[in-house]
Amino acid sequence: FKGAFHGRTLATIAAAGNEKYLEGFGEPAPGFDVLPFGDHDALEKAISPATAAIMIEPVQGEGGIRPLPIQCLKGLRDLCDKHGLMLIFDEVQCGVGRTGKLFAHEWAGIAPDIMAIAKGIGGGFPVGAFMASAEAAKGMVPGTHGSTFGGNPLAMAVANAVLDEVLAPGFLDDVIRKANLFKQALASLKDEHPDMIEEVRGSGLLMGVRFKASIPSGDIVKACTAEQFLTVGAGDNVVRLMPPLNVTDAELGEAVQRLSRAVKSVAKAHGSAKTAAKA
Repeated sequence: FKGAFHGRTLATIAAAGNEKYLEGFGEPAPGFDVLPFGDHDALEKAISPATAAIMIEPVQGEGGIRPLPIQCLKGLRDLCDKHGLMLIFDEVQCGVGRTGKLFAHEWAGIAPDIMAIAKGIGGGFPVGAFMASAEAAKGMVPGTHGSTFGGNPLAMAVANAVLDEVLAPGFLDDVIRKANLFKQALASLKDEHPDMIEEVRGSGLLMGVRFKASIPSGDIVKACTAEQFLTVGAGDNVVRLMPPLNVTDAELGEAVQRLSRAVKSVAKAHGSAKTAAKA
């Protein structure tokens, strides 16, 4: 879907189709069609006898923290089953407890044929994983692909320790509880600044604050940095907020306070700029 981000290899930048990342790499790798976000009709029309798979992020990260509706996820599974296609989920950013489920697609009660995870599975350590159903895995037997450092003992020990924490009784329930608190606090912040904040969206502890077109998200990110609050921009003029899953309630409250101060400082700066322009 448009707005996707799947990585920085030649194939994955072609899969996402984002001009910003394609620039400088010559002709993109063939074989990928990028369609409007969540447009099921356009997707079905694009399927041909040459179509092999549908690949999406259940929650777009780089694209602006956009969760794909549950019904759309279910529809994708049905569509793939109908046409004999593989369903591939990229859960590098939204997986491993980030949404309150081990994997984001679990909210829809479906399963992909192939899935990529990373980031959260290492808890800060560089490790990723590729998973496939038994049927999909038939296409990649031992020796058909490899990785120099794949499956190294240290990375596997780290990933195992992370899973011990994430799968501990009550951990994901607490992520959901904290996510609800965080979302409510961000919604209150939006109510305080209706002239600046357009929307609060996301899933679990993967949240995005979309600002009005007149307020560049980059200005908010810089103001947050001045408040010693680490954020990062995303597409659609969104500021991305991804606290650690073991964040405390107090830390979430402090985060929203710092974001509030950043928003106020940007509002003041923009107000001063407008006054100067009128003068």
